[in-house]
Amino acid sequence: MLQAHHAAGSVPPPAPPAVRRNEWRNVRLLFPYLWEFKGRVAIALTFLVTAKLANVGVPLILKQVIDRLDTATAIAVLPLTLLVSYGALRLSTTLFAELRDVVFVRVTQRAVRRVALSVFRHLHSLSLRFHLERQTGGVSRDIERGTRGIGTLLSYMLFSIIPVILEFSLVAVILLTRFDWRFPAVTFVAVAAYIGFTVLVTEWRMDIRRQANELDSKANTRAIDSLLNYETVKYFNNEEYEAQRYDENLRYYESAAVKNEMSLGVLNIGQSCIIAIAVTLLMIFAAQGVVAKSLTLGDLVLVNGLLIQLYIPLNFMGMVYREIKQSLADMDRMFRLLEQNREVQDRPGALALSTEHAHVRFEHVDFSYDPKRHILEDVSFEIAAGAKVAVVGHSGAGKSTLARLLYRFYDVSGGRITINDVDIRDLIQSSLRGAIGIVPQDTVLFNDTIYYNIRYGRPEATRAEVEAAAQAAHIHEFIMSLPDGYEARVGERGLKLSGGEKQRVAIARAVLKNPRIMIFDEATSALDSATEQAIQSELTRIAQGRTTLVIAHRLSTVMDADQILVMEHGRIVERGTPRELLERGGVYAEMWALQQQEDAERNGAATGEVAVAAS
Repeated sequence: MLQAHHAAGSVPPPAPPAVRRNEWRNVRLLFPYLWEFKGRVAIALTFLVTAKLANVGVPLILKQVIDRLDTATAIAVLPLTLLVSYGALRLSTTLFAELRDVVFVRVTQRAVRRVALSVFRHLHSLSLRFHLERQTGGVSRDIERGTRGIGTLLSYMLFSIIPVILEFSLVAVILLTRFDWRFPAVTFVAVAAYIGFTVLVTEWRMDIRRQANELDSKANTRAIDSLLNYETVKYFNNEEYEAQRYDENLRYYESAAVKNEMSLGVLNIGQSCIIAIAVTLLMIFAAQGVVAKSLTLGDLVLVNGLLIQLYIPLNFMGMVYREIKQSLADMDRMFRLLEQNREVQDRPGALALSTEHAHVRFEHVDFSYDPKRHILEDVSFEIAAGAKVAVVGHSGAGKSTLARLLYRFYDVSGGRITINDVDIRDLIQSSLRGAIGIVPQDTVLFNDTIYYNIRYGRPEATRAEVEAAAQAAHIHEFIMSLPDGYEARVGERGLKLSGGEKQRVAIARAVLKNPRIMIFDEATSALDSATEQAIQSELTRIAQGRTTLVIAHRLSTVMDADQILVMEHGRIVERGTPRELLERGGVYAEMWALQQQEDAERNGAATGEVAVAAS
């Protein structure tokens, strides 16, 4: 299949038709950031106007200097004052432009910071469903380009569009008052043609730019996904396969990028032709006026200087329009993230959860990720305050979904979940999750120190509390044996630690949080038998006095539960104490017998290996 793609060439696969959006509507989202610094914006605009007035004044002064020095006018006195004024205006043009940028830079950076923070917070507020479906590399690239686009947009709209309009107005006034109708006529027609051509071609180029952005994000997503799964790539010796898939995405991006640059060449050539024709015509008119003695040599220089000062920023204006449109396209992808609806939201008037005690009840709960596939059906049980309830069953029975629903990563499809007789949908999410601690089956750590990862359970905890939590999780001695101790870094997703070590860090983190409700989701699944027995007693101690939900595969780890729920295909098929379930001889009894047999076979195999080694 991959070879077939390569054989097809470098033409990107046809993308589904994109919905046309008015990216300009995103500009209004930036107004609050400008209003916050309205004083700075006003000062910056003042500097801008001053710089442009000085810029237009330069050719006017230069005309006076040349006319004073022209031998035909018989004025031989050196116009020192005019020359000094000329130099001062030249300096002012640059000086006030730089002062404008210095004053405005905080406005731009604050806007970038605020918007990036808003997007970041919004992403964390979205449901687990969004994050399971998202492509991390593409999202990060969208945010990066979008925040960069904000700075570009603010700077160009205020300091490029407004100055060009102002400068064009000043030049138009001078041409209308000092020269005949041909000069302003040619200038206005050229400017109109230039702007019209630029807008038309740039709109065409934006479709190419959007396609390039999509392909760039796709290539970046492929690269990050491959690197995050480095070990899996190595396990299957698929380095070259991954490189080919990445190169396939890069090839498509290369094609779009080349097309983008070619279209830029068309735009630049067209703009230059319009400017060259207009300048040539105006210089011919000016030269004819000098020959006819209706204009002075200074007037010729004035026309040339005005046109240069007008067309240079106008040429820049073409680039500005392109950059603004590209920035709007980049920002649009980022702002679309803000439009992602929160699947789980706090209701108006939501309550804070009282953490003095926690009585949890599932009442006829139904749930499905997809309407075609039910995960939970009519699940009802309760965990009294301070009690421990265990849920067992085969993989895919829906055990871990109970924890996700209790955390309110999703809302139930039917029924309800209550804590202290209050529906959790009526609780503030932060207070709900603040009262729950979890040791997940698959522990993923931050690429930081062990100390940071344990302290993440309660960021305000002291070092002594962190170390006490590590001791409770039986990992303190291991940490102290490392050269860097608690400052040892765990690597990307904690890959420098073994599965058991990561699990113990997760246990320490949950202990440090000190929640009223504790969830153990296969908490000892990554531990060897000896370590499992040692930590199991600690988990029992940690669970005392807390409302505890234990999701387990190994039945031996939940023998102390007040009640055990047996799940199959999203339903509770049995419930009771371990003794009651064994005496019943049902599903639990079968699972117990099967695990006992597996343990016996494992122990027998280990004994055989020892005997062989001894002989």
